[in-house]
Amino acid sequence: MVRRRLMAVVAVVAILGVAFGIRAWADGPLEQYSGTALYASLSYAGVFVVWPAAPPVRAGLVAVGFCWAVEFFQLTGVPAALSASSRLARLALGAQFDWVDVAWYPVGVGPLVLALRLVPARYGISGHRSAGTAPPG
Repeated sequence: MVRRRLMAVVAVVAILGVAFGIRAWADGPLEQYSGTALYASLSYAGVFVVWPAAPPVRAGLVAVGFCWAVEFFQLTGVPAALSASSRLARLALGAQFDWVDVAWYPVGVGPLVLALRLVPARYGISGHRSAGTAPPG
């Protein structure tokens, strides 16, 4: 579990690096949509930081559910108020609801779920086998 959690932390750092890199060099739709998808990817990796034994599909459902919850929370106006005074709040909570973002969250999580379902269990990250089960061969 320690290895899975460590890999998840590395993934969080890598995703943040990609997201901030795109934000620094791109503008417009690329920045907007990649940022939304990467936010979801970051949430997915975050699930494994908190719950390293999570099966990939269940972790994906939790991550997308979290993203949708944050997005719908924006309808309250609270994130917009917090974002007005804090850049960190704006990055974490956003400022205004957007149906397009709701659609992009699964785009950020889906490929990662698929990748983890396809990775051999011997690498300790797939979630196909229970702890202590050796791979065949």
